[in-house]
Amino acid sequence: MEYTPLEEYGAIGDGNTVALSGADGSIDWWPAPHVESSSVFAAVLDADRGGRFAVRPTASFESVQRYRDRTNVLETTFRTAGGAATLTDFVPVAEAGESADRPPAIYRKLDCEEGPLEVSATFEPRFDYARDVPRIEPTADGVVATGDDERAVLSSDLALEVTSGDAGDVGSDEDGIEPDDGTKTGTAATATATLEPGETRWFVLGYGEAIPLEPSRHRETLAETVDYWRSWTHDCDGGDCPVAGPWHDLAVRSSLVLKLLIHRETGAVCAAPTTSLPEDIGGVRNWDYRYNWIRDAAFTVRALSELDHLEEARSYFELCLDHCSRHDPAEMPPVYSLHGGSDFEERVLDHLEGYRGSAPVRVGNAARDQHQLDVYGELVLALYESVRYGEPMRSDDWPVVRDLVDYVVEGWDEPDAGIWEVRTDPEHFVYSKVMCWTALDRGIELAEAADGVDAPLERWRTARDDVRAAILERGVSEETNSFVQSFGDADTLDAANLLVPVVGFLPPDDDRVRRTIDATIDRLATDDGLVRRYEGDDGLPGVDNPFVVSAFWLVTALALAGRTDEARERFESILEYASPLGLLGEAVDPDDGEQRGNYPQAYSHIGLLNGALYLTDATGSSDPSPAPLGTDGARDVDSSTTIVGRSNDNE
Repeated sequence: MEYTPLEEYGAIGDGNTVALSGADGSIDWWPAPHVESSSVFAAVLDADRGGRFAVRPTASFESVQRYRDRTNVLETTFRTAGGAATLTDFVPVAEAGESADRPPAIYRKLDCEEGPLEVSATFEPRFDYARDVPRIEPTADGVVATGDDERAVLSSDLALEVTSGDAGDVGSDEDGIEPDDGTKTGTAATATATLEPGETRWFVLGYGEAIPLEPSRHRETLAETVDYWRSWTHDCDGGDCPVAGPWHDLAVRSSLVLKLLIHRETGAVCAAPTTSLPEDIGGVRNWDYRYNWIRDAAFTVRALSELDHLEEARSYFELCLDHCSRHDPAEMPPVYSLHGGSDFEERVLDHLEGYRGSAPVRVGNAARDQHQLDVYGELVLALYESVRYGEPMRSDDWPVVRDLVDYVVEGWDEPDAGIWEVRTDPEHFVYSKVMCWTALDRGIELAEAADGVDAPLERWRTARDDVRAAILERGVSEETNSFVQSFGDADTLDAANLLVPVVGFLPPDDDRVRRTIDATIDRLATDDGLVRRYEGDDGLPGVDNPFVVSAFWLVTALALAGRTDEARERFESILEYASPLGLLGEAVDPDDGEQRGNYPQAYSHIGLLNGALYLTDATGSSDPSPAPLGTDGARDVDSSTTIVGRSNDNE
């Protein structure tokens, strides 16, 4: 079977899990009950074995997808030669006071608008990444799929017939199996019906438990879901907007994507809801991104706060503190599960062929065992950003921050795996050192703004000066006067160094910053606005396609440098690569413009939001937003509300 292009998928979810629904009406990916759980449908990773849930016309059709305005409710409209229908997909969100950890459910509503129109439904769940082919049996108003340890119940007002689907080594008897008790069982369920204009059919899939078929109640659930998303979504209300401009709607969509990826129970942001979607087709750069990377923290806090999603920003602030407190700083993992653990050993699923033949398919992520120095800076920066947006830091929290900064004093000159998590030997990556400087700098600012905290400020200031001197001496090319990837490199570029002015290490008009921007444009950027991550070897074979977030970093750096026309032109060029629904993956293939990597990706959408914030500010389209993270002009940290109750000890 053929694979659906990634940009033809929409994402639906409830803060526990995310499903991908294609423009062909097929849900090809759904991990349950959480986004980091094993899959119920995984046709996106193996079109033959993975399992799917498809609802669509039987005749040849064209389709268009859209989200209902300012929601994550997805509509797919099919049109055939003789009819038309719209399929509405959504996952209800738990209301306030309900358990955020309740079993999720997928609702599908099919409305016939022109007809008669013959439609079909195919339900082929394959639990545990298609390692567990369930037994499917009929119920009073649908079917139940029972695996070794899982259960899914599909209710519908379309008559479903149990059959045996294509399940690899499992039999393929189209008529199913009839045991001695007369109950037909199989490995799939199908239905076909002819609908007249105005007819509606429902499909309600509950994970772990049945949801009674009640169309009137389902309509209420749909209305409640629409209201939930619209009440949450950023709304300018006719006033000044921090993301004003022609990109406003895409920025709002990015915030909705980010909300989909924020776990309702813990506030953790998963990098993407998928695993092993390849960075290049047929290659091995296939990773599991269903976890929370610390390095997303500071920019997530800023984007959420600027769009007035303060509850989510506060939850992330508390999550960052929790990460700090639960580990010795020297042993802190750079990535966590959405529930806070690090028990996700990287494994290969050999039985799945991978998206378009891109093997291996991996679950878990070996980055949990890497030493990545940049995360210390990103953690402290996230805490600092939270404080300057008004989140109070209690005196009990200060020892956690102090220990983190103290560790940076001791460990900043160690080699590490870096932001790109290379699988070569550790190096002295310049960006990692810049973030060590950031940890020290923001730790000092937090301590100076507070009364009565215990902080060895002189020791921290000395270390900050040492890190800065080392970066400027060993991290800048003598030939080009631009930042290099690692200490000792003659002239190797790294797009992460575009963040040097963003974190305030150097001002945007510094010659070294300006030359880094220019070198990035000359050597890492494409004519269409895309930007590769770095030059040099990373220990992996295959193509390193341009990274979406790198392009947004370039936009931000240009905006800060006052090169607003260039920034705007590049920003608008990148936005053209967004899917018809406004979704972005990890990377883009410059040859065909197709999305690559896990999809949709939080980091790409965070990059879009922050790019829009900086560009809107630079072009004067709204009230000024905060200056570059921590630079002159930033909101002051209020010592009366941030940290209280400790005696000062300046060593």
